[in-house]
Amino acid sequence: MKNTRFENRSSEWLGDMTVWRRANAEDNGEQMTRLRRNLRLARERELTERQREMVALYYDQGMTMPQIAERLGVNRSTVSRTLRRARDRLHRFLRYTL
Repeated sequence: MKNTRFENRSSEWLGDMTVWRRANAEDNGEQMTRLRRNLRLARERELTERQREMVALYYDQGMTMPQIAERLGVNRSTVSRTLRRARDRLHRFLRYTL
């Protein structure tokens, strides 16, 4: 199919829109600072010791679930469920603090 003038311009238009959106976006630096602070507090206060340990291994150290399971001597499914529960707790806490 032959390219029309509109089809050739569409990628340029998307690029122009992206530049415009970045230039006119609101600064959310304050919200991100508050989110980071509250996330740190939530990890300390809301999670169990085991959840804190697995969250640190998974998110901070970049370990995979099978690696965590092997290191802690548990099943991969246990790691998955524990991380899911930790994320749910953090989400509930953070939802009300922002």
